[in-house]
Amino acid sequence: MADSRQIVDALVRARRGGIAASAALGGLSLIGGIAYRALRGAAPPAKDGPDFSKVDEDEARLMLRAMVAATIADGMIDTAERKRLDAAVAEAGLDPDGRAWLDRELESPAEIDEIAERVNEPEAAARIYAAARLAIDPDTIQERQFLKMLAEALDVPGAAAASIERDIGA
Repeated sequence: MADSRQIVDALVRARRGGIAASAALGGLSLIGGIAYRALRGAAPPAKDGPDFSKVDEDEARLMLRAMVAATIADGMIDTAERKRLDAAVAEAGLDPDGRAWLDRELESPAEIDEIAERVNEPEAAARIYAAARLAIDPDTIQERQFLKMLAEALDVPGAAAASIERDIGA
C-alpha cells in the first residue's frame, strides 16, 4: 500500500480553493500548522519552528481513517468528495492492496470512538480533527454532527475546534 502520509497529503492538496491553496508546501504541513495555531493561538515560528510534515505512519493512517469517516458521515460520497478522493488516489499512486484497503474503509468506516481511543496527546488530536475537517465541506447536518462528536471524543478544546473551522472555512 502507498504510504498513508502520501494519501493524506494528496487528499489535502486535492481540495480546491481556500486554504488548500497554501498546501503547496504539503498537506501534512498545512494540517500541522492549523492544529498548532488552534492550540497555541499563534502561527508557528517561521524560523527553526516545528516540521509539521514529520508525521509517523500510524498517525497518518489514523488521519486517513478520520478523513474517510468524515467523508461518509452523511451516508454518501458527493461528487466533489469523490473527485477529491479519486484525484488523491491517483496522485498517491495507490497500489491494488492500498486501493482494497481504502475500499474497505469506505464500506465500513472507523467509528469515532475507535479513532479517539488511539490518540494520546492534544497535538495529535488537533491534527486528526483538522485532517477530518479538511476532508469535507460540512454541508449536511450529519457531517457537522460528525465533526462535533469527533472533536468531543478527541478532547479538542472548543476554542481550538472553532479556530480550525475558521482557518479551514475561510
